[in-house]
Amino acid sequence: MSAAQRREQLISIARQIFAERGFDATSIEEVAARAKVSKPVVYEHFGGKEGLYAVVVDREVRSLLDRITTALTAGHPRELLEQAALTLLTYIEEETSGFRVLVRESPLMSATGNFSSVMNDVAHQVEHILGAEFSSRGYEPKLAELYSQALVGMVALTGRWWLEVRKPRKETVAAHLVNLAWNGLSHLESKPGPIRG
Repeated sequence: MSAAQRREQLISIARQIFAERGFDATSIEEVAARAKVSKPVVYEHFGGKEGLYAVVVDREVRSLLDRITTALTAGHPRELLEQAALTLLTYIEEETSGFRVLVRESPLMSATGNFSSVMNDVAHQVEHILGAEFSSRGYEPKLAELYSQALVGMVALTGRWWLEVRKPRKETVAAHLVNLAWNGLSHLESKPGPIRG
């Protein structure tokens, strides 16, 4: 096996173990044992568990962001919301281990390189779309950030739930998310106030 092939093997094995157990419960010894190599081989490629984890997370972050960016092609905001929701659910379905790695908390990760940072990046893309839509409808464009965080958060938390239950089908889940978000947004008040009882 070439050095590049060995590196890919180690990343693949580590991704699975990190998904199963999380960062703290994963050991270099187990990664090495599953790869049928010695611990020094893993250290040679990654410098340690932290380095290996950083590579795994970075790949997952890039993969998910690439998928979502590529999917956002429709012109209508409702279609864009559906595309984003369906893309996240498809990623969860096809890359379950990768998604599990992203949503697990790690003491190593700060504000970058985790699920929250990926969702923040997506929210910024949505913010630009909403900002233009808000301006055209006479709403305050500065509030697009708040609404983008709310929409992306709704989809992300639903995705975490769907990871475990896998029912109903992802297309149905995406349709219901869009139904809730769109029908709520279609009657948006320009200056909402608190409801007084």
